[in-house]
Amino acid sequence: MTILQYAEGGLFEPKKIASVLRTSSEEVAQTVGLGKDALQRRARIQSDRTQRRLRELVEVLSKVQPRFGSDLMAYAWYRSEPLAGFDGRTAMQLVQEGKAQQVLEYIDAVDAGVYA
Repeated sequence: MTILQYAEGGLFEPKKIASVLRTSSEEVAQTVGLGKDALQRRARIQSDRTQRRLRELVEVLSKVQPRFGSDLMAYAWYRSEPLAGFDGRTAMQLVQEGKAQQVLEYIDAVDAGVYA
């Protein structure tokens, strides 16, 4: 997984993300805590909030993809695996709450051998 495969013209492109993850743009919007309209209009796709949320998704998936061996398995982990120390919430739920940095720090800690 390279970040460039998700981007076009210097922006994260929801349709490219959805294609790699074999899902819809609407599901991508939901998994990052945005309304489905946020990824349908060009002006909203270009907004800082939308681009930040898409970037956070790509950053988390990029960090865990080597561990799982595929983009799809990393996405499944992101959506469904409860994280220790976060009251059973998944990475997706934390990103939806605006806590992507905590997810990235958790992944770094696990990779360093520290367990929550």
